[in-house]
Parts: sequence; structure tokens; C-alpha cells
Amino acid sequence: MTAQVDYLVVVFTATSGASGELLGSDEKELVQLVWQLVNVNNKTLGKVNEILIRPDISDSTEEKTEEDVVVECKEGDKAASGADCIYTVTSLDSGINMFNLQLTNEVNSAGAGTSLCLCTDGQLHIRQVIHPEAASKNILVPDCFYSFFDLRKEFKNHFPNSDLKTLNAHGIAESLSISVDATSVWDPSANQDPLAALPAEVAVQQVRLMTSIILTLLSEPYCHSFSNPEKVNERFESGTCSKMEKVCDNTVIRARGLPWQSSDQDIARFFKGLNIAKGGAALCLNAQGRRNGEALVRFVSEEHRDLALQRHKHHMGNRYIEVYKATGEDFLKIAGGTSNEVAMFLSREDQIIVRMRGLPFNATHDDVLRFFSPEDGLKETCPISGGKDGILFVRYPDGRPTGDAFVLFACEEHAQCALRKHKELLGKRYIELFKSTAAEVQQVLNRYSSTPLIPVAPAPLVSVLPPVSLLPPPGGVRDCLRLRGLPYTANIEDILTFLGEFTQDVRPHGVHMVLNQQGRPSGDCFIQMTSAERALHASQRLHKHVMTSQRGANSRYVEVFPCSTDEMGLVLMGGSLSHTHTHTHNRSRSGTGLSPPPCKSRRLSPPSYSFTPVQPILPTEVAAAAAAALYPPIGQVLLAPRTLHPGHPYYPASAQLYMNYSAYYPSPPGSPTTLGFFPAHSSMSSHGGLVRMPGLPYDGSGVKDLINAVQGYQYAPEDALIHAHGAVHAHDPTRTLLTQPKEWVCI
Repeated sequence: MTAQVDYLVVVFTATSGASGELLGSDEKELVQLVWQLVNVNNKTLGKVNEILIRPDISDSTEEKTEEDVVVECKEGDKAASGADCIYTVTSLDSGINMFNLQLTNEVNSAGAGTSLCLCTDGQLHIRQVIHPEAASKNILVPDCFYSFFDLRKEFKNHFPNSDLKTLNAHGIAESLSISVDATSVWDPSANQDPLAALPAEVAVQQVRLMTSIILTLLSEPYCHSFSNPEKVNERFESGTCSKMEKVCDNTVIRARGLPWQSSDQDIARFFKGLNIAKGGAALCLNAQGRRNGEALVRFVSEEHRDLALQRHKHHMGNRYIEVYKATGEDFLKIAGGTSNEVAMFLSREDQIIVRMRGLPFNATHDDVLRFFSPEDGLKETCPISGGKDGILFVRYPDGRPTGDAFVLFACEEHAQCALRKHKELLGKRYIELFKSTAAEVQQVLNRYSSTPLIPVAPAPLVSVLPPVSLLPPPGGVRDCLRLRGLPYTANIEDILTFLGEFTQDVRPHGVHMVLNQQGRPSGDCFIQMTSAERALHASQRLHKHVMTSQRGANSRYVEVFPCSTDEMGLVLMGGSLSHTHTHTHNRSRSGTGLSPPPCKSRRLSPPSYSFTPVQPILPTEVAAAAAAALYPPIGQVLLAPRTLHPGHPYYPASAQLYMNYSAYYPSPPGSPTTLGFFPAHSSMSSHGGLVRMPGLPYDGSGVKDLINAVQGYQYAPEDALIHAHGAVHAHDPTRTLLTQPKEWVCI
């Protein structure tokens, strides 16, 4: 819109909750809508109209009248709030319809033009009140709510030095020398409670003040032209994003807690009223390629990003959504792509994407076409848009199929028809179908095609250590137990009860429950026993016995296997908990249900990716001398770790050299990222080590909980803490070590 409009509709809203700069941030419902028409050409004003939304809470709905609108004050009368005409409705839908009807009648009766546009004091009334509530209640709003003038920005055109964040109608009126009755006009910058609801007369006062400002701007010497309104996107536009594109850090947020079945359109509906950039909604996937309940959203400007942050803990259905700041780099990692094939596939606009999972590895384009459009005519037909060009198979870099594919459909009707084929058979395999997004296509293709699944750890500073195998050495002492199939409500007390007479053979702090990536029990547990004989005897006696949880009514039989300490450490460092898997190096461990960490698993890491040997940064002689100075006997420890005092859980330090990914996490007192027990200075009485504890709860009570979690371990003396890259002094002010006698925690 370039020409000046004929009418401006000055609008002010109030909710039952916060007001001022926090308007709409508490998700309260709209209760008051006040407006007044301004004739831009003649500089005349219409009457002040007020709509009060009062939900009908009566139990008898059958006795309602056909019309839920009651006119309380007609033209010529004066209400307590000062409005010329007041309407009371029982729902937002009725209020918006009444607003549109009365506004249209008033414009038609004026007869001086038909073009109109809303005008508000700031962005909140339209973007944070009207649109979010209407979207959550599936209410269609009139077209006039998709464009509006921000009075603060129009004022800033004449006063460039003004700060939009501190401007309000009261301050603008003072700058324009408009007489304001301080006792009768509400000033949001005054020291008032922003969470308190506004009095009914404040909205009418604000509308009258804003119309005075508009008339002043239209007159000399300003002669302002209202010609470039703010826009609200009517719908979200999907699109692609290149990894080479620059994304501003101040335009990206992370939404967490999304329902698993949510799509990018659901995210756009949650942020309705705010303009999301094209293709700016990217759902995040976990290591298994499934949605993890998070999304990264990119907005068109920092202003819209800041408004999105105010929707922290607003609701999507029955779930509240957490909203945090994110960076442009985070967004590009998820939504950015480099493949021309993907760009061509996603270049068609207004297409619905469906993801297929579980395809036979020999499936072809014709098989997929016949799956959605069977020739026998006995099943529903769902034509794929573009035929074979509308199918994209996901492959590894060496061309092997992954069993995933994406297909395009021309309309929502065809897509819904396709989704009804969920878990139908293609050949001998059932196919899972999900509604997908452009960002998810990029993520899946990036995961399998563009980069290795498991990134290689960076090279160490001094590269003189010989390679160390990730697999446990053969012939280890199998003095541990692995329990598989625990009830998910089982705790350590239930496990000890299950062990019965073998409880006395458990080492101190020797029970390690394995948690998944969400911090929940995985159904597995490792127990360190005093001897291999007792571990074997316990596995023979307890295998497939029933365990009952005190916190749940369900009971499950538990499988019990003997295993070695190194095998336990391998799993806790990220090794898979698959039921059957055979290792390389001519050694089978299918009996224990163990497999190597993901970076060494054939199922996850394509054979074309090799772990490049690290080149020495320094000459051999110089490097050897530097290594001897930095790590006195560290090389020997990595090759042959020292034996530990009974009761200390041991996790092999070698695994950490090669991987930076963990599939499972042990419960306290263990930690999957333990750097190993390095030899200490001679002044230390025992071997020390630094333990990193990721995944701590946000609502923990702090250091006290951490100390309680590691009770029973021997702490390093205050002045002899050793770090992997040198000495760490507790009194170094640049460190974050909190030192107490015999106790320390690194936060």
C-alpha cells in the first residue's frame, strides 16, 4: 500500500491480565476492544465504540437467546467509561464480527472513501492479543487485522532520535505539545503494576489521546502521510535455506516441548501475528532421526524475535512451549542444505511433503508410485505430484539406500489420503508415513549424505600417543552383572531386593542404572560384584527371575548376564545396548548384548568414512619431549590403566579420545564423560580424576546435591588437582572450581 488511506481506525485492546509492555505475555483473554474512526482527508472523528467480551458462565445453555450481543448504551448517551456506544458479547468470535460489522456500516455511511487501516499504539494489540487468541480458538479474523499502522513508528519518522522501546502515547503527546490531563490519562511508564488489569475507562482515554496525536501529525508543520503499514503474514511459506546464507543471531529462537506430531504449520500457528521468514520453521531430529520436541524458528527481524520470547510457556493444545534465544549457526545446522537435488525437490511451492520410513532397500520409484496409486483400484488413490520427480530417496554417500524417502503431494486432501496408508505393506515390510517439512528433508539428507553421522573429535595438541582400540581387551575378568528388562519404575532399592543374598557381594557404589538421552531409565543396569565367581553364580540363579517395583504394579522378568568392567565402561561411554551384535576383530559378544560406540558401529558409520590418522604437529623428538613434560607418565596409563581401589567404578579413558557422542548416560555416581584416572602427582595419596556431569536438572538445589551424589569417593587434595591438559589450581581466579576441605565441584 503506497497511497494514503481514507480512514484510520484507532484501536486499543485490554485483557484480563497484564497491560502496558507486558500486554499479551500472560496468555490472558481479550475482554475489551475500543475503536474510533478518523477521516484522514477531512480530519474529522467518528464516535467512540466499545466492545466488552463477557463469557456466559450460566449452566443452562438452552435458554440463551439467538443473539448474544446486547447494546447497553446507544448513541447520544454517555457510559461510565466515556464511550459513545457499548456492545457486550459472550465470545471473541462474536466480538470480532461485531467490530467488522459496525466498522463497515460507519465507513459506508460516511461516504468519503472506502480504504481503511487500523492504527495502534505499538505492536502488541494486534500481534500479541488479537491474532494469538484467534489462532488458538480457530477463529478467522477479517482482512483489516492483517495490516496496521504503528503510531510509534509513524512518530519516529519525524523524530528519528526517539527510542521505540520507551515510546508510548503519553510521551508522544508531550513531544507534540498536546495538552494532556495527567490525572485522567493513563501513563504506562508510571510506576504501576503491569500485571494488574486496566480500569474500564483507560481504554477510551487512550483512544481519544491517540486520535489527537493523529490529527496533529496530519496537520502542519508535519503533514504526515500514512502510507506504509505494518504487515501480518496470513500464512507460513515453506522454503529452502542454504548453509552459505547468513542468518542473524538476533532473529532465531528455540522452541521446546512441542508435541511429537506437530508440523511447521502448527509452529506458525503458535506464533501467529509474528512474521516468520520463508522456510524459517525447522523441526529438530534426534540421533535416531525422530522428532525430539524442539524446533528452531527464524523471524524476519529482531523486533519479532523479541515478541516471540514473550510467548514463553504459552500453550499449544495441552502442552506449554518453552521459548529461548538461539543463534543463526544453530538454525543453519538444522535447516541449511548444500544439495542441488534437494533444492530442486523443494523448489515447488504449495506442495505437501510426506516422509516414508522403513522402505525395502531395493524399492524403486515405480514401487512407491504403485504404493500410493494401486492399479487394482481396490484401494484409495493418492497421486504423487510430478510422478517420479516428486519422490526423493535418501541414500548414504556411497549410494546405499537408508530406507527413507520423501514424496510430494499437490494438496492437503491427497496428503491426508496418503497418510491413511500408514503401516500398509510394501513388499514384506510395513511403511511408516509422517507429514514432513522442508527443514526435515534438509536435516535427514544432511545427516546421511553431507557429513559423517558421528563427527570426528578434534586432534589433540600433541599427537604422539599410539592408537588405542575402543573394544575391550579379550579375556577380561567378568566380575560385573548386566540386568536387562528392568521395570521403568524400578529404583536401586528394588534392584537390591531382587539380588537377595547376592546384595552383600555388591561393591560400594557399584549399582549403575543406565539412563537414556531424556534422563529416563532405559531398562538396563550394571552392577559391580566383588568377584567373577559371585557374578557368575548370581547370573545363573537370577536369570529371568521376576522383579517387582515398589512404585508400580507391573512386574517383569529380568535377564541377567555376567560382563567385564571394560564392557560396562564401553556401554556407559556410548556403546549401543542392542540385543545381538557381533563385533569385528573375530570376537563375538552377542551373549552380553553389547556393541561398540556409535562412531565404530557398522550400522551408523558408512564404510566410506574413515577416521583419518592424526598428523603430528611437532617433530617426533620434540613432540616426545613435550609430551613427557606435559603428561609425565600419561602414555603408560592410557595403554595400561592402573588398577583401582575396590569400590571405584572404572570407565576406560581410551574411548573418550575417539568419540564425542553418547547414546546412553549412567545414573550417579558414574559419568559417561569421565576422562579416566590419570596418575597424580606424588603428593597425592590416591589416583585422582575430573568428572564432568552433563544433564543435571535445572531445578536442582546446587552444590549440595552434587556432593551427595558422589558420596563415598575419595576427593583430590586441595592443591593437587590434575587436569587432562595440565595442573588446575583451586585458587586460580579464572577457574570455576568451588573448593572445600576434601570436597570440590566444578560447575
